[in-house]
Parts: sequence; structure tokens; C-alpha cells
Amino acid sequence: MSGTSEGPAPAADLYRSVATAVTDSDVDLATSTDTTGRAEPGAGAEPPGAAVPGGPRPSVPQPCAGTAPYRSVFATAPLAMAVVDPDGLVVSANDTLGALLGTDPADLPGRAAADLVDLASDAGTWHAYREVLRGDRSRMRCTRRLKRADGHALWAQVTLSPLAPSGEAPGLLLSVADISARRELQARLRHLQMHDPVTRLPNRALFFERLTAALENDGYEHGGTGRIGLCYLDLDGFKAVNDTLGHRVGDRLLAAVAERLARCAEQAAHARSGAPLVARLGGDEFALLVADSTGTEQLADLAESVLAALQEPFEIRDRRLSVTASVGVVERHTAGTTATALMQAADTTLYWAKADGRARWTLFDPERNAHRMTRQALAATLRPAIDRGEFALEYQPLVGMEDGRVRGVEALIRWNHPQFGVLAPNRFIALAEEDGSIVPLGRWILRTACSQARRWQLAHPGEPPIFVSVNVAVRQVWDSDLVADVAATLEETGLAPGLLQLELTESAVMGSAGRPLQVLKALSDMGVQIAIDDFGTGYSNLAYLSRLPVSALKLDGAFVRGFQYEGAGAGGGPADGTARAASPADEVIVEAMVQLAHRLGLTVTAECVETSDQASRLRRIGCDTGQGWLYSRPVAPDRISALLAAAGPGAAGVQAGVGKP
Repeated sequence: MSGTSEGPAPAADLYRSVATAVTDSDVDLATSTDTTGRAEPGAGAEPPGAAVPGGPRPSVPQPCAGTAPYRSVFATAPLAMAVVDPDGLVVSANDTLGALLGTDPADLPGRAAADLVDLASDAGTWHAYREVLRGDRSRMRCTRRLKRADGHALWAQVTLSPLAPSGEAPGLLLSVADISARRELQARLRHLQMHDPVTRLPNRALFFERLTAALENDGYEHGGTGRIGLCYLDLDGFKAVNDTLGHRVGDRLLAAVAERLARCAEQAAHARSGAPLVARLGGDEFALLVADSTGTEQLADLAESVLAALQEPFEIRDRRLSVTASVGVVERHTAGTTATALMQAADTTLYWAKADGRARWTLFDPERNAHRMTRQALAATLRPAIDRGEFALEYQPLVGMEDGRVRGVEALIRWNHPQFGVLAPNRFIALAEEDGSIVPLGRWILRTACSQARRWQLAHPGEPPIFVSVNVAVRQVWDSDLVADVAATLEETGLAPGLLQLELTESAVMGSAGRPLQVLKALSDMGVQIAIDDFGTGYSNLAYLSRLPVSALKLDGAFVRGFQYEGAGAGGGPADGTARAASPADEVIVEAMVQLAHRLGLTVTAECVETSDQASRLRRIGCDTGQGWLYSRPVAPDRISALLAAAGPGAAGVQAGVGKP
């Protein structure tokens, strides 16, 4: 510990008295005074401190009166003290200092004070000590670990300061106080402060202290690897243990888990870096920190050993409890890494491990993290983008299988993001559902699509009006008054309710009860068409079809893609001329679903129709409408207007490829 000038020093009066007692010789100054107490001229006496002409200047011009009591105070003082001359040598030491150091005080005079109290062990303390000796520094104080003559060690607080103000007395007073008990208490308090009382592992504060030190340490200079690794784990389902068996059982389980983690760390101890630091960060979260790691393989082995150690059930109060853990693994260079960045990466990776199925470890993936960061950036700008008008709708035709005419269109949203370009719905709709922005976004989609459908109707008065199909998320049903929103939009735009179709996914509709079912019935009573999107891939609970107010089914494209292609090239197969393997089961399933839907009075739309062969098979099965790139990709509203004009009176209907970019 470096020397410091802070802190009080022994009183100056004591310094002055001690200086007189232990550094001055008893000198009888021959003086004579008159009755007034003034020195008589020529009496041969000089004022204290005055130089005798032609003779040596006295070095310690102090009066001798009263020195005996101060000698006694110095000798019997409970504080260990010694007087040190300007050269750093001990002039005199009291019995307390001898007892403290375990030596005879008579042997201390003449010895270097710096050697007695270890002032030369570090450059900072030695420099401060030399400054005090030269008079460039008023005093110093430091804490040293001393070794007694009998081999026992103690902690001491060492103070060094001048005996008296400059010019009055030479030398310095060295005082040494035994603070071993205080240091022990401080160590115990720090241990309690830095360790978890339940598991007795280092806690979050100590973990981050060690982590910061490991990142600041230049491993290459000390023969290390310059790398750091972290296994960040969370117990799966631990909350259920607390909720069902109580916190006392939960605490015992945490303590048992900590013991196994500590054993894993001991077994994984590396010859160069030692055992990983095991810490409890809070709740059911633990961390294993590996300083000077050797690479991802070392951390992967550690994570595997942790998962294996936790597989065996725990015996807690006559109960066998099983617990698993998800582990996020991060390993990287220390250079350029901060504690915050490392913990963020570990936390993200732990989330991936849980999302991937739990009871596993996952290694940090920069590309996956970049995708997550992009997702977060989109989520942060989604709501403002609605107000800035960054969204637009494209429309994909729904074509009659028999006559090829456009019966309706599906509105598909696009986000014209200023940074990431044009984004498809699968990039942001899930985010909108998570943060609730799907409600205002859904209102905008509904209003925009209905307005456009009404404009098409007015632009082609001689043709049967086409309907517009709008996707609705489940959260819109729960978090908004969807019925009121639809009613207000239809009234505002003038679109007939029968020309609006709302699409909900099969998983959202099947099993509907309570408010969702009431909303669907209210919309159906209003005249709005209800369609089940991606039918055949969710619950497929056919019993609900007879209870729900559904008017149409949209078959998932996976069934259509399973149809066998006949031939290759334009209209006969994929664009690359290859043919896919036959899947007779898909065609049988589609035919059965179409027949069932028709028996229930429902229309059927096939999605992802890409070839004329698929279209002909769907037409033979009895499918009502088709949707896919065979007819058109999603296009801007003006392209739909051109498509409607081309399919006017006398036209043969939509031809394959019309509307494609």
C-alpha cells in the first residue's frame, strides 16, 4: 500500500517533548539573570539556539527542564514508537515497539527504520518515506504486513512525521499501530458483502470485480492467452420449485446446484489460469468465468460438464428433484471487450438456448446477434413509421379457377424502411404483434385496402366488383374494438360489407371462445366474409368449422406444392425445368378438404399456385379460386387496375404471367 499524508499524527507537543527527552543531552546552560529575569550583558550566556563566536553551532538547542516525565511517557506509551534521525536510523524505541516486533527494544537503535516496518517493498511508499526524511513532505501513513521475529505476521498502520516544526528539533517520530483485528473484521465484512448467503458463492458484485480485473489485465504480458470465456446459465423451471415446495426447498436446491458447479470448476481447472470463478448472479442465474481461456472448445467442454452434472436428481428434504439448465457460452479476445458487452452477449446467448428448447448450451453467434439487433432496431422504429407513412400495400389477385377472372385481391403490406429497404410482412408483423403496434397498423391497412377496393369498384362500374381480403392478427381482436373499427371503415369508404374479407390463421380461429368468437359472429352478421388462412397446417379441428361463422378456407401452399408436375418449362413445372417427386397424398387431402368445405357451404382458395399443371388439377378437384405467381405476384394498385381492364367484357380472363414484374 502506497504511503499517504492523510490522517492525524501524534500531538506536536508530545513530539517536542519526546525530542527533548530522547535526542538531547542534558546540557547545563550557564546563565545568570537579574531580578527582572533578563539576562545580564556579559554574563557569558547566549540565547538558546545562538551560535557561540568561533565555536560550533549547537544542534539541539532545547531546554532541559521537565524532560524526565516525557521520557517516562515515551517509554510506557501503549503506542509503539521510535525516534528516527534524518538519515532514517532508529535513535530510540519504546518497549511497546519491541513487543510488537517481537524483539528487544535495546537492539533497535541504529537499525534502518525502513527495514523494520517494510517501507522499501514498493516504490510509492519508499518515495513518500524519502520525501518525509528530506522535509519535502509533512508526514506519511501506510499499511504494511509485518513479520515478527517469531514468524507470526501482523497488519500494522505506520505513521511517520517530524518531531517538531521545521528548525526546532531534528528527526522524526515513527509510530506503529497493530490493526490486525481491524483488518480481519474488514475481511470478514467484505466476504459477507461479496458472497451469496444461500450458496456461499461469490455474488454479483465480486463477479463483476473479477471480470473487470480480468479484462483490464494484459494476459500476453503475463504469459496468458489474452482471451476470456463465460458460461452464463439459468435453471429451467426453478420458479415452479419455489411456487410448489416453498423458498426453503428452493434455497437448498440452489445450494446443491452451487456445490455441483463448484466441482465442475475444480475438475476443469487449467494449469495456467486455475479453476473458473463460479458465482451466483441472482435468482437462479449462475456464471462460470474463465480467465485466459484457450478457445471455444474449452468453454464448450465446461458447458457440457455443467449440463451433465445437473442431470442426476437432487435429494432435498426426502424429495428427489430434477432440474436442467440452459447455458449461454461466450468466448472472445479481452482486447476491445467490456464487461457490459460480454454480459449482453452472454444474456442474449442464454435466451437463445432457452428459445431453442432449454436443457442445452448455445454458443454466441455474431450473425444471429446482428439479426437480433436489426430486429430490435425495427421494433424501435415501427410505431413512428406508421405516422411517417413508410408503409404501403400491394395486392395479389384471387382468380376464379373456372373462368380465370379476378374475383378479389389480398392486401399485403410492405415497409419502405429508410435503412433496410423494402421489407416483407414476415420481417415485422410478429414484432408489431409483440408490442401492440399491430392495432394502429391494422387500422391503417383496413382503411387503405377498403378505400382502394372502393376506387376499383367506381372505376369499373360495368364489371362485378372484386372483394378485398385483409389479414387480421389475434391481438387486434383482443386489444381493439375490431367490430367498431370495421363498421367505421366501411361507412367512411362506402364499401359494401360483402366486399370485405378478413383472414385469420387457422391456429388463431380454431378453439376460439369468448370474445374472439363473439367478434367473429358480429362481423359475420354485419355481412363481412371470414376466411381461415393457411388451413390444413394448424389444429385442423374440423368440428369447429360447423360452429364458426366462416365463409371461406384458404388451403396452405404446402399442399399445392406437393402436386406432381407434368413436363417442364413454361407452364409445366418449375422455371429451371426440373420435375418434383409425386405426392399423391397431398392431392387426396386437398380433394377431401374441398369436398368437405363445399358440403359446409364454404368456398376454397388454393395458395401458391405456380404452374398451369397445378391449376388444372385444382380445377378438376373443384377448388373455387387460386392465388399465386401463375397469375400475378403482389403488385401496386395501378397494376391491378390494368389487370381489371384487361379482363373486361369479352376478355378471356387472367392469363398466366399477367401482372408479373
